[in-house]
Amino acid sequence: MIDQTALLESQALRSSVLDRTDVLDRVKALSLLPDGMHVTTAMVAAYFEVTVKTLESVVEDHRHELEASGYQVLTGERLALFKGASGIHSRSKALALFSRRAILNVAMLLRDSEVARQVRVYLLDMEYLARTQPVENPAPTDLLALDDCIDQRITHILGKTVVPMFNALIETSGEHRQELIALRAGVQRIERRLHQHHARLKRLEGIRDDRPAIGVMAAMDAMNGRTFERHIAKLLIRDGCTNVVVQGGHGDRGVDIIGLTADGRRLVVQCKRFAPYLNITSPDVQKFIGAAKVLYSADVALYVATCPFTAAALDIAAEAGIIAVHRGKLEDWSAGEPLKVLE
Repeated sequence: MIDQTALLESQALRSSVLDRTDVLDRVKALSLLPDGMHVTTAMVAAYFEVTVKTLESVVEDHRHELEASGYQVLTGERLALFKGASGIHSRSKALALFSRRAILNVAMLLRDSEVARQVRVYLLDMEYLARTQPVENPAPTDLLALDDCIDQRITHILGKTVVPMFNALIETSGEHRQELIALRAGVQRIERRLHQHHARLKRLEGIRDDRPAIGVMAAMDAMNGRTFERHIAKLLIRDGCTNVVVQGGHGDRGVDIIGLTADGRRLVVQCKRFAPYLNITSPDVQKFIGAAKVLYSADVALYVATCPFTAAALDIAAEAGIIAVHRGKLEDWSAGEPLKVLE
């Protein structure tokens, strides 16, 4: 598994993941110029929450790599044409532009930007999932299942039809006997390779119990709200909770899941699947306090979110006895570490 250090140090590794520019919008909203394709130096600096000077230093140190990713400086006629096409009004004689690939490249070079760090984490999560996540309940139209089906069908035809046909021809042919034997050997080699390919597909589809936790949050970020609530319900049941009911939606009165802990305490849960750059605020927690403590008389109240909590939100949660399960704690919980409050 690629780690952040290797990504920061290796241009080859950075180049291998440059096409995953969608992670930029997943971590933080990215504003583009009117052409819908480029961003200025100031806009990139604002996205990563660094100074323009810091960004210019990165460009100076890695200019050749960034140019290969789409960074360019327009001057003269090219600049005039770009201004006319994009509607930009500027007296500058030069304009540095970053493509989305170049912005992602910058994220893999900026060491002191928290936004860049989040982009790298999310990027590595998505890359890990793309390479290792097993296929669950594959549909007939799924490409992997389709390949598997074709492999088995071809193997069956080769083993049960083509090879016996060659055997019969070899027995009755004299003039072309050696050619037929060679062709039969070739078909048998193909049959063996298809068997090996089929076995490899089965291994890839198998569940990996040793799969590390990285990738867990990317999977949850890809869920919709209802799926996320069901995921949290499964974690509660895994940790011994009973009578777990997902009731999120219209009329839930501010509580998405209810149930009992393993020792019989009344449990309520609020689930928020927010983008990782957002925060749970104090008013959010205050609303949940009223529902959990007044409407449901909960003994254990969990506020579970895929994003961080503000300091004020954490303070009021602690004062009211609300357990704040922030992004980091949620990742550990999903990866197998039980919540102590449920024990």
